[in-house]
Amino acid sequence: MKQRSFASLSFEVKKKPTRRERFLGEMDKVVPWADLLALIEPSYPTSGRRGRPPMAASTMLRIHFMQQWYALSDPAMEDALYEIESMRRFAGLELNEDAIPDESTILKFRRFMEQHGLAVKIFEAVNAHLSGQGLLLRQGTIVDATIIQAPSSTKNADKQRDPDMRQTKKGQQWYFGMKAHIGVDVESGLVHTVTTTPANVGDVTEVDKLLHGQEKTVHADAGYQGAEKRAPKRGRTWHIAAKRGSVKAMPEGDLKDAVKHTEHMKAAVRAKVEHPFRVVKRQFGYQKVRFKGLLKNTAQILTLFALSNLWMVRRTLLASAGEVRL
Repeated sequence: MKQRSFASLSFEVKKKPTRRERFLGEMDKVVPWADLLALIEPSYPTSGRRGRPPMAASTMLRIHFMQQWYALSDPAMEDALYEIESMRRFAGLELNEDAIPDESTILKFRRFMEQHGLAVKIFEAVNAHLSGQGLLLRQGTIVDATIIQAPSSTKNADKQRDPDMRQTKKGQQWYFGMKAHIGVDVESGLVHTVTTTPANVGDVTEVDKLLHGQEKTVHADAGYQGAEKRAPKRGRTWHIAAKRGSVKAMPEGDLKDAVKHTEHMKAAVRAKVEHPFRVVKRQFGYQKVRFKGLLKNTAQILTLFALSNLWMVRRTLLASAGEVRL
């Protein structure tokens, strides 16, 4: 049994749990750890060629997830493990007993995940877990995309921007970066498919990749005009928003009122697609790309949407397991 540190003992007797503690306690219960570790452990190194043995896969996976939840760099994650008892406890570490992984160890684990393509497997495993709980249905899909900005400055060692990123204009504003395209379940609002592209790629060009093939309805905004021609299938109904200009140009009368009412109902359904974006960008603080290159950033985005799915249904999962929310 591990000897408890003074910080750990003091942490136990405090009167009020912090928001971070409540959040980590909930996520500890809803993440399917056994399923995810079953994906990682077969290829995870069990011994080092020299030096100390690798950290446990379970510990490193928990640290990796905390990085995503709190938008921490590798050095910031190392500092947080030294400073914040609730994070150490979530990772299963004790200051006076365990070695705290340094930023290089955290970096190596992320590279291990990238090299073995584990981000997409984790995303699929989480969705399989949610499907088994009856939370991810297959009747309809909402598609949308969001821009993730990247540094546009050339004041760096290479004297150039990231070659995988591109510039695009949205409204009257120019952006440099990439796009995350998602397919969301109409009923639950959970993300079932994710793709990424440079920012200048049109939303409609990715629509066929965002459909799982079993949906009967597809909902999209006006940027997906003509999408039904790119992903044709009989028995599928498309609900694509009309362009605002065309609705505005209609003469006043009953017909325009009926069209505006129809567009309002379409928008009410599409609103669910904004929830995962809000969780990833606001709840998890993912405002800009952290890495260089589309491949590394895609791995992070897949992990973020897998975790956002779990966060959005955490109360349902806790209730079904008979857990009382902290």
